[in-house]
Amino acid sequence: MHFNLRKAVAVFSLPLIGSAIAVGAAALPASAATWHDTALQAFNVSAVGNITGAVVNGVVSGTGKGSTLSFTAPKGEVFASPSFTVGTTDATLTVHAKSLVLTSGATATGSGTLTFTIRSTTSGVTCTAAETVKVSESSGTLGESATPTSMPGEKVAVSVFNNNATGAVEFTGTVTVQSCTVTISQSNLPAGLVSGNPLVPGSAVPRIYSGVVYTATDPLGSTFSGTFSLHVFGHVVVPPGNYGDEVNPFGNGFDVYQQHMYAGAIIAGWTATKADPATHFIRLPGTVAGAYKFEYAPNGVASGLCVSDPGGGWASDPLPDGLILTVSNNGPWQQFIPQSDGTLKNLATGLVVNPNGTGAQLRGSTAPTPWGGSVYTWTDYAHLPG
Repeated sequence: MHFNLRKAVAVFSLPLIGSAIAVGAAALPASAATWHDTALQAFNVSAVGNITGAVVNGVVSGTGKGSTLSFTAPKGEVFASPSFTVGTTDATLTVHAKSLVLTSGATATGSGTLTFTIRSTTSGVTCTAAETVKVSESSGTLGESATPTSMPGEKVAVSVFNNNATGAVEFTGTVTVQSCTVTISQSNLPAGLVSGNPLVPGSAVPRIYSGVVYTATDPLGSTFSGTFSLHVFGHVVVPPGNYGDEVNPFGNGFDVYQQHMYAGAIIAGWTATKADPATHFIRLPGTVAGAYKFEYAPNGVASGLCVSDPGGGWASDPLPDGLILTVSNNGPWQQFIPQSDGTLKNLATGLVVNPNGTGAQLRGSTAPTPWGGSVYTWTDYAHLPG
């Protein structure tokens, strides 16, 4: 006979508290980027199924006169204060640390009542689950006359709290009848996060992840799982010296026109400063030796959009070879190679990046401007003017 504690599950998802700096939903990383998470937020918490766990296994061993009936504690737990109330049977109880054995003397037919408690000392916590089993004997053969007559109404409650002060997600699990705390772990986490309670920020790519699994384990070894969605907030970790702008001798650098953060936004020439987020970029290595990509990163937050010369054909830039933002990839149109004369040449087109005055769109041309505006020097953020 296999006994199961019938355990119901109550899951509560506490509302999000406070606020966090949101990352654009389209902010997918460049392949070379690494991330620093600033906060985690759990939502859409749900339960998959009820907790079930074996308390004891009662196995009739042997037939005929003089049979035995044994009960084995699950998962290495121990029995606490077992007793056998003799009715009309002549069975006797032998107590071992992790098993109970009723032995029939084969001289009587009748019944008795076995009462015992399973005790767990997992992690120093003691929990009990009492069971009462009626035992019958017929012609010297022992058996269980009925299912357990005492079934504790154990319930497990799990709550989730988004701690905005630390950016972590905190789980609390309680076995309500026994007042014992369960342990909780997570799986199907995005790369860069490690299971734990609390679940703390790490180096996952900032975005929303669905189908993250949490598992609650009670001190008697029973488990159940649920799912939740996880919003990761963070920013890109920029290698030293690679956050800034390409600036020409006149102080004009790459500029996202009016800070338009979408594919197709025009790249213009404008004074590069710390105060102007439109002139903030992350320089990333390309796929060809010496080539670079320039990802728009206002105030240091990567946008997932890179400077590109796609050769025209965009509604925002119908003429050939105007520089615009496009979704970050490893294509040659987003890669630029610094030349020995200080110019930047596009890998796909072979054209040099040329300005056409302050505020005008940058374009690819066969030759640099004669007045020196096509000479660009990478200037890290620390050395941009205020």
